[in-house]
Amino acid sequence: MRIIFMGTPEFAVPALRALAEAGHEIACVYTQPPRPAGRGKRLMPSPVQVEAERLGVPVRSPVSLRGAEAQAEFAALKADVAVVAAYGLILPQAVLDAPRHGCLNIHASLLPRWRGAAPIHRAVMAGDAETGVTIMQMEAGLDTGPMLHKVSVPVGRKTTGELFGELGDVGAAAMVEVLADLAAFAPQVQDDSAAIYAPKIDKAEAKIDWTAPAETIERLVRGLAPFPGAWFALGDDRVKLLLAEVVDASGAPGTVLDEDLRIACGTGAIRPLTLQRAGKPAMARAEFLRGRAVAAGTVLG
Repeated sequence: MRIIFMGTPEFAVPALRALAEAGHEIACVYTQPPRPAGRGKRLMPSPVQVEAERLGVPVRSPVSLRGAEAQAEFAALKADVAVVAAYGLILPQAVLDAPRHGCLNIHASLLPRWRGAAPIHRAVMAGDAETGVTIMQMEAGLDTGPMLHKVSVPVGRKTTGELFGELGDVGAAAMVEVLADLAAFAPQVQDDSAAIYAPKIDKAEAKIDWTAPAETIERLVRGLAPFPGAWFALGDDRVKLLLAEVVDASGAPGTVLDEDLRIACGTGAIRPLTLQRAGKPAMARAEFLRGRAVAAGTVLG
């Protein structure tokens, strides 16, 4: 097929690569414009742009697709289908309608559960046993379109970062499968009554509330790892907690219970496994404590 690919982050790269390797013609790649990054705030192209340039595919980075000129340029590509994976712009109806088979999205959840911007984070934080990807036909609503194909994966104790990588690969394979025989995948209407929204992660959610149950805090830690990272205050320092385990202990919420850094929660306790000080690399608990001992009885913010 002649494909327009629309995506931006690392999650979308496996799909672009897989479609090219499957022999499809990638007419053009749409991605977000380069953003300032790093200490020098240099403009950095998106991961999808880097991959598109490696493949020798033309790249476009419009700031909007609402204008008539941008929509005409899109339609002029005469694509059979547009494949969308975490692109980052709302697609107007004229864009949705332009390809012969419309626009197909790789959504990182088992729709209709977790429609919206942060489906992987929300699935981990909610304690879902499984998540996955849904290949869906896009329409004007937010992740409301008919579903063509679903693939589930177990969550276990995976972090959001680990699931991003896994679901990127799963979504790529699922999209290749669908496009190999599009007529074989009958669209299924979503049950709106079962829909759950997955809002963007707010910075305020990242601060650990030690009055919550230990299981809830452990899921929060995995759900926000590696970014933005759940955090707590140790004196004047902000420390990210990137991995933790639930342990059998109790005490006043936020209190360090022993020299091995067990921390009391609203019910139960957790023990950090991986931590990160501001401006420092992530490190295991033992290494962290060698650099800064934390006495039993310390109350964390």
